[in-house]
Amino acid sequence: MATPRVFIVRHGETEWSLNGRHTGSTDIPLTANGEKRVKATGSALVGDDRLIVPKKLAHIYVSPRKRAQRTFELLNLGLQHPLPWAPHGDSLEDSKLCEAAVEITEDIREWDYGDYEGITTPNIRLLRKQQGLDPAWDIWRDGCPGGESPEDITERLDRLIKDIRDRWQAPVMAGGSVPGDVLVVAHGHILRAFAMRWAGKSLQDSPTFLLEAGGVGTLSYEHHSIDEPAILLGGAFIVPL
Repeated sequence: MATPRVFIVRHGETEWSLNGRHTGSTDIPLTANGEKRVKATGSALVGDDRLIVPKKLAHIYVSPRKRAQRTFELLNLGLQHPLPWAPHGDSLEDSKLCEAAVEITEDIREWDYGDYEGITTPNIRLLRKQQGLDPAWDIWRDGCPGGESPEDITERLDRLIKDIRDRWQAPVMAGGSVPGDVLVVAHGHILRAFAMRWAGKSLQDSPTFLLEAGGVGTLSYEHHSIDEPAILLGGAFIVPL
């Protein structure tokens, strides 16, 4: 079997992602342009001869936020199982085959920004200066007052990563013939943190990589080994034999 992968997908564009406002618990919809771009991503990257092959997916994890769930709907994987939520928009015409189940998990919801919800980074730094705090705020080091710390995020992401490896990918590494790819649809900060923890790095290392709204990233392993997780900088499309 091929080495399993984890595809991470950030939700599409929203009004707040456009202007840089931190969007945690606030559940705002995708923009019309955001929906169009996610549809285009699905058309380009999902299919039997594409990067994400629906029949090779073992499981799908989606954030409880509607903007992430709508993004998943627009990828159009052609699910055989019903969605665990009422659709947030018009359904697309399915032409693919995906037997994986979809699971909503709080472990991949966006960072709880607490007092910084809805505020841009420049305004957060100005606010901190007014409060007599260090204005050189770094979420990866400082977390959010009234919200989550880097330690909180690490705890829940490590729990999810263990679940992915134990349930879906270790059996493939051990020689199983079942599908092993996993899809995760969530948010910008939490997916960047997820990639850091996947590779065994602390959040305080401050990730310098980005994930655009509607963007797709890939994680995997070196040497087909569950003990050698890696960030896959470039992945090839699947070519049927």
